[in-house]
Amino acid sequence: MGVPPRVAVIGAGAAGLAAVKALRDVDVATVGFEAADQVGGLWVYGAPDSPAYRTLHLNTSRGRTQFADHPMPTDWPDYPDHRRVAGYLADYAARFGLADTIRLRHTVRRVTQHSDGTWTVAASGPTGPVEVTVDAVVVANGHNRVPRLPDPGYPGTCTAEQIHSHDYRGPEQLAGRRVLVVGGGNSAMDIAVDASYAATRTLLSLRRGVWVVPKYLLGRPSDTLNGALARRLPWRLRQRITETMLSATVGNPDRYGLPAPTHGFLQDHPTLSDGLLSRLTHGDVEARPGVAALDGDRVEFTDGRSDTVDLIIWCTGYRVDVPFLDPALLAGGADTLPLYRHVFHPDAPGLSFVGLMQSTGSAFPLVEAQAKLIAAHLAGRYALPDPARQRAACRAELRAATARWGQRRPAMRVDFDVYLAELARELTVGSRRARSTASGAGR
Repeated sequence: MGVPPRVAVIGAGAAGLAAVKALRDVDVATVGFEAADQVGGLWVYGAPDSPAYRTLHLNTSRGRTQFADHPMPTDWPDYPDHRRVAGYLADYAARFGLADTIRLRHTVRRVTQHSDGTWTVAASGPTGPVEVTVDAVVVANGHNRVPRLPDPGYPGTCTAEQIHSHDYRGPEQLAGRRVLVVGGGNSAMDIAVDASYAATRTLLSLRRGVWVVPKYLLGRPSDTLNGALARRLPWRLRQRITETMLSATVGNPDRYGLPAPTHGFLQDHPTLSDGLLSRLTHGDVEARPGVAALDGDRVEFTDGRSDTVDLIIWCTGYRVDVPFLDPALLAGGADTLPLYRHVFHPDAPGLSFVGLMQSTGSAFPLVEAQAKLIAAHLAGRYALPDPARQRAACRAELRAATARWGQRRPAMRVDFDVYLAELARELTVGSRRARSTASGAGR
């Protein structure tokens, strides 16, 4: 690089690529670090730390997932598979010439904040240790890398094989086995459907109810309908409309033997599956409530039933892990970290995050918008409010999020359409602040 980098971006999945591109667009010298040997993050099947499995597809539609700067091909299916998505991200990097900015096979070990406001990023690479000192650090390392198992574990001992969904690669792992899938997210539904075709028997255990949404409603990708409503209606009204639509089209989850949700639609991440409800109605997947205890090769459930299993797949999510940052900067945990607009650290100028959120929709357009906000700030085109106002905004957002989502990671939750509009407004308002500050300084 001809110019020493001013900014370090950690990660080269969708979030990191969007950050590198946005910074390059405003001529901010940047260096990216990626532990894998190619860009694409979790979408690269078989890459270290990738949770991708062979039957993985988008659970948000193509039109609602693509970057604004790089549309997906119009002849693609509405829900592309992981190979297409990984190729799309590689094409994005190639189209905008990001490769010369990103150091592949470089694992960041430590990020150190200095009293003069600079940061040092220390990484290990194929030729040895590397250190760079920069004005700002963008953390875009993803949060689906470190499996989270039930904690505390269930009482009893288990002789059945146990894996986390992170280690699932394809239906051949399930062939001829009695499989128990535990969890209610998208991966759990996908794996249960895979098992229903390959395994001897498939059980699906849900501790609490979830809203299962088909990928098409009224002949359209289901997320496009909620998107149309989001531009006009508050989320409570959207919730009632969508619940009524789901009840009329597919019925409530308890009709299929699943526990009834205790939360309303749009108060947790939606679970999309076209195949699960059909497999339940055919008896190829059997619903069970939460696990109560383990006893050798038998699993006891909270309703008193027990079943013999050969394999338990824990689809119980991931821990948010940012191991290279000083724990003092993470306020007790990355998943509870108060960030201004889910991007800027109020107490550490120069530290920002892209993708540290859980959205009701796709992540790609949101990380693109977050990246553009960071780039505008580092280019001097967008000014943050003072730290006290940032903290006050974080507290207000957390109160609202807790009222809506309860204690399920409220600091990370965003409503896709509302948040995308909020970031656009924030860029406009912050640009005015920057111009006002500049004009005041010039007097």
